[in-house]
Amino acid sequence: MNLDNKKKTMISIILIIILIISFIIYLIMNNSEDNALNWEEDIIMKNTQNEENRKNKIGESTNEIEEEEIIVVHITGEVKKEGILYLAKGARIADAIKEAGGETDEADLSQVNLAYKLQDGQKIYIPNKNEKVSMYITDNGGNNIIEESNNTQNGEKGGSKKVNINTASQSELDSLPGIGPALAQNIIDYREENGGFKSIEELQNVKGIGDAKYDDIKDNVTI
Repeated sequence: MNLDNKKKTMISIILIIILIISFIIYLIMNNSEDNALNWEEDIIMKNTQNEENRKNKIGESTNEIEEEEIIVVHITGEVKKEGILYLAKGARIADAIKEAGGETDEADLSQVNLAYKLQDGQKIYIPNKNEKVSMYITDNGGNNIIEESNNTQNGEKGGSKKVNINTASQSELDSLPGIGPALAQNIIDYREENGGFKSIEELQNVKGIGDAKYDDIKDNVTI
């Protein structure tokens, strides 16, 4: 082998070595970039997971708050399913009856203020058509919540107990002197629209109740 051939061989070997080294460097750099990308993806995934965990915790806290807004009441009488009810805070007697499967055919809802807002621990009694009740909502101690007006023995309107105009049913208001079903409904509509009566004198703002009619009933009502 002459000198030129030796030089060519050496050059070729050197070039091959350079190519091999370059290829190795390329692989190392490419692998480093992949690792960097994977690292960034891991960070993004961890941040996403942390955000989801935070939202889940917020959701659990919200559920706990919602669970605290539940009241427990007991319903008996003319409903299809007597017993304990778990209702949302602010529920009314109408909601309780619905949750109890609805009223029976013998129920007399005219004696009940369906719009009455319930509180935790109360007991509700839905009366029968053949009875007149003196109470239909009681508290934990068994005390009557809503004052009822009693009919006199001769059947005239009015009685010894005053009618609470903020809680009375239509039939209870109808028992007042000179108040028929239409005016009784006007009283109910007014208190629902205005958040209840602040004073007895406010009855004069109800459509159909003038000074004379107010004078007839003022001693028979309360708030």
